[in-house]
Amino acid sequence: MSYKLSTQETTQLFAKLMEKYDVYAPKRFKNEGPYSDTDIIKYAKIASLDEVEWNEKSDYPMKEVLSPIQQAIFYFTEDEFRASKGKTRPMLIFARPCDINAMKVQARIYAGNGGFVDMYYARMAELAKYILMPCNGGDDTCFCVSMGTNTTDNYAVAVKPTEDGMLFEVKDEDLAAYFADAAAAEFAPEFVTENELEAHIPDIPDREVLNKLKEHEVWKQFNGRCISCGACTIACSTCTCFTTRDVIYGDNPEVGERRRVAASCQIADFAKVAGGGDYRTTAGDRMRYKMLHKFHDYDARFHEGHMCVGCGRCTSRCPEFISVTVTLDKMNAAVEEIKKELGK
Repeated sequence: MSYKLSTQETTQLFAKLMEKYDVYAPKRFKNEGPYSDTDIIKYAKIASLDEVEWNEKSDYPMKEVLSPIQQAIFYFTEDEFRASKGKTRPMLIFARPCDINAMKVQARIYAGNGGFVDMYYARMAELAKYILMPCNGGDDTCFCVSMGTNTTDNYAVAVKPTEDGMLFEVKDEDLAAYFADAAAAEFAPEFVTENELEAHIPDIPDREVLNKLKEHEVWKQFNGRCISCGACTIACSTCTCFTTRDVIYGDNPEVGERRRVAASCQIADFAKVAGGGDYRTTAGDRMRYKMLHKFHDYDARFHEGHMCVGCGRCTSRCPEFISVTVTLDKMNAAVEEIKKELGK
């Protein structure tokens, strides 16, 4: 069912919802950006709709609500340990289609990977319902249409602000009760059909071409460009890499907590193993790993589409202005060169 509420009715509605739900949305933080006198937009709990950033893409992804940058996983003493407690209040999360589609990837990695379910992710995900936000096509780094992530039906409510209120499409039965007295309206969410930018995914037909691509000279150019800062993966909607860190309380090394901390395959030494072996020693090696994981390996394993959702945050956040779509074009050229060399 679809409804229209006035500005006052919408304010009252969300006041009631916040009695039960924690509401998260992209929120602007003034003068907290990476450069002087710049803002940052990131997901945070809001107290009113005035705090929602409707027009600009958030600098950091929605995944941070469900899998924070840092989270305690257990506490320990000399004699025992106990798991950390999770949230108990349900959540409503404002999100655009690409970020909602990214949660399908997160769920595959954390809750559907070889039968193992990550309890820390699962206990957060089961509390979340999504409020679909309208999207104007994003900025000049977005390419969701190319990735097929510009639409979604995975939402509890869809909304559209108007001059005198807000339109709602309500799919969730629990939330429908809040609209019992609302005026019916004709509304269905509209989705972006074209981005300013397009992405061209390489066609890698077999393992022979894939192995040749891994050895191709194209990756060496990133040794002189990529500084291995990891900004692209922290800003990514779907990356899930993490490490663990012990935080000791006071002077006793046997009392403290173990935290899960977001990490990045683009950082030097991330692939180092016991005994000192390191399988990706250069920035080019790490870039190759990331690009093939996003645009080949994930789909080859799960057959659910590529891991990237085309949000473009990696390009936006890169201090060296490395574009993911330009890198894809370079991969395409390398693949075509290899096919020609192999007669394919």
